[in-house]
Amino acid sequence: MVEENPKSLKREDFMDWEDYFMATAFLAAKRSKDPVTQVGACIVSPDNKIVGIGYNGMPTGCSDDEFPWGKQPNSLESKYLYVCHAEMNAILNKNVFNVKGCKIYVALFPCNECAKFIIQSGITEVIYMSDKYADKIETKASKRMFDAVGITYKQYKPKQSRVVIDFDEVNWNNMRQEPGTPHKHQNNGV
Repeated sequence: MVEENPKSLKREDFMDWEDYFMATAFLAAKRSKDPVTQVGACIVSPDNKIVGIGYNGMPTGCSDDEFPWGKQPNSLESKYLYVCHAEMNAILNKNVFNVKGCKIYVALFPCNECAKFIIQSGITEVIYMSDKYADKIETKASKRMFDAVGITYKQYKPKQSRVVIDFDEVNWNNMRQEPGTPHKHQNNGV
């Protein structure tokens, strides 16, 4: 009987694709400076490649120190007049020509404005974690538009309740190179 080499067996506790993509959306949300709602989005191609990531924040060039983060209705001091949502940023920040046929993973069900971006971009599926605004007219409008054009949407139930990123998990001291020492994968002209 041949004994298996333990180094030839793959790890069994790896993260599945859907948890990975939703975790990526949640990680992107950590970049948001919104004091109340942080949302991230991750666009994925049919062959499981991440092609766009975004989070809710001020437009490029509009300082998040100068523009408001409050919710004052009917006021120029309301964040709703300025903030770009995660879905829009993910679509605009895509790293491919188009996102037709892709899925978007998002922490919060898209509002009606983001639904328009999703539809126009050619995304065909929305996977979301929370639908806490399901009773709002904007969310109902989103679902109406998605239904009209055949975009599917589903609430995601994670297989893992927590994903921890621990930078101390890796022994960085064994990975560091001496200054001036070429990396072993670096081409030294040899």
